[in-house]
Amino acid sequence: GDLDKVVNLLLSLSGRLARVETALGSLGPHASAEDKLALREKRRLLVAQLEDAKELKEHVGRREEVVGAMVARYLPAEHLQDYQHFVKMKSALIAEQRELEEKIKLGQEQLRCLRESL
Repeated sequence: GDLDKVVNLLLSLSGRLARVETALGSLGPHASAEDKLALREKRRLLVAQLEDAKELKEHVGRREEVVGAMVARYLPAEHLQDYQHFVKMKSALIAEQRELEEKIKLGQEQLRCLRESL
């Protein structure tokens, strides 16, 4: 459960950071200094939060290793492989799901912008 939460947090922060960087990159020369400053501050905060989330993931990873070692004592090798595969695939699937959700959001934003520009 903690792994799911941390992976979702990392993906959420990464997505938000990407959107802020895109917004910063798309600011025209006539953008106000306040807008630029606000986006740069938001980016700075997101980068710090992302670093914190990475440390949290490392901590969860260490806990996962401890739990895996305890589980290994009680499960036969065949079941242990199933457990390890489940944990690995669950994280990968969560990351893939979140990435697809972000791509859908980005596509919807782009579509909205295109409709507004027409």
